Amino acid sequence: MNKYFKYLKGLLYIFIPILIFTLILSIFYYSNIINDKTLNILKLITTSLSMLIGGIYIGRKTEKKGYIEGIKEGLIVVILFFIISFLAFNKGIGLNNFIYYIILLSSSTLGSMIGINKKAN
Repeated sequence: MNKYFKYLKGLLYIFIPILIFTLILSIFYYSNIINDKTLNILKLITTSLSMLIGGIYIGRKTEKKGYIEGIKEGLIVVILFFIISFLAFNKGIGLNNFIYYIILLSSSTLGSMIGINKKAN
């Protein structure tokens, strides 16, 4: 049961910063402070950093093979994002979405590898 709480807390470390930064970016966008291109780049950076933070948390909570835990956590988030985008926007998986999901998955994996190495020190 404790293992599931680890993943749930990791998801909170991912989704809470995403929600906060999305709110801030939306305010900036609707106030005409940033344009479309900048908004898309900042959304990618925000999501990737959140996945990195969640991966670091998961990596610190695992004993060995942190990259596998990061892949698991990343796959959970990528599957959730895919389901939401498919149901809400009826989008298939194009090349842009595929690259976006790969970036998120690799960010989570990298974060978990950093987290397990920081735990050892």
